[in-house]
Amino acid sequence: MNGSVTEPLAVIDCGSNSTRLLVDDGTGVTLARDARITRLSAGVDSTGRLALDAVERTMSVLDEYRVIARRLGARRGIVVATSAVRDAANRDEFVAHARARTGLDVRVLDGDEEASYSFDGATGDLVADVGTTVIVDVGGGSTELAARPDGVLHAASMQLGCVRVTERALGTGVVSAEGRVAAQRMIDLALDEVFARDPVWSSLVGGVRLLGLAGTVATLVQLEVGLAEYDRSVVHHHRLTRRAVTTWRDRLARESPEQRLAHPGMVVGREDVLVGGLMVLDAVMGRLGAGELLSSESDILDGVAAALRR
Repeated sequence: MNGSVTEPLAVIDCGSNSTRLLVDDGTGVTLARDARITRLSAGVDSTGRLALDAVERTMSVLDEYRVIARRLGARRGIVVATSAVRDAANRDEFVAHARARTGLDVRVLDGDEEASYSFDGATGDLVADVGTTVIVDVGGGSTELAARPDGVLHAASMQLGCVRVTERALGTGVVSAEGRVAAQRMIDLALDEVFARDPVWSSLVGGVRLLGLAGTVATLVQLEVGLAEYDRSVVHHHRLTRRAVTTWRDRLARESPEQRLAHPGMVVGREDVLVGGLMVLDAVMGRLGAGELLSSESDILDGVAAALRR
């Protein structure tokens, strides 16, 4: 990825649960950010295909993003797609439609690429710390871990996300004991595989600075502080304890999606899947021995934008 550093650029992330836009002026100054819940991954886990209505929702947002980007002078950039698209049998059809609707190149990232761009984006504005920085990006269909403890990026992508855990185990209503056990088993098995595959993760236990990315973490911050309207300056780099994660996980698990929406800070479109995301987040914190995390609103969009500017 490369291009002129003086021309505005647009980066669009077609994620499993949301579609998001970043436009910057070509030097790293943000001109616009936006996010919409599109639930592109709905049904992918069971059918292996992107559903027509999910694709239509996403394409409608891409049409709007093209208008915004062009209005701000961004005629170059890229669309990246992650778990939902890379897992789908009709991914090539989606890529062709997205390219036609945006006029931009479209790339389906593998798990390691997703983790790498997320790490670069999330750590770009951090000061040095005594611990090794680890990012956990809880998406809709997958969760990425990334760290660079020895100068080499270590990345892991798990087939876990708030939507996938919800569809496979929890269901969208009040969480049953059976559903919770099934979800925990699913999460634990995925983490077992990660730790068995790369010994670096075990070596980091108890000594990490954990950065939490994406909508699960951002929504948790808003719930914790009672933030009815999103404010990036409040959410970005807010500290969350593991106790806050488990308290909200358990509280929301006892409620219906309608009851969850009554909490100030709950994001519409996340009320039915947030418990699954919090279960993943808690399990990762437990495995890494992290008692707290730092939320980051800088993420894969920022990492991809930085690569385009180089």
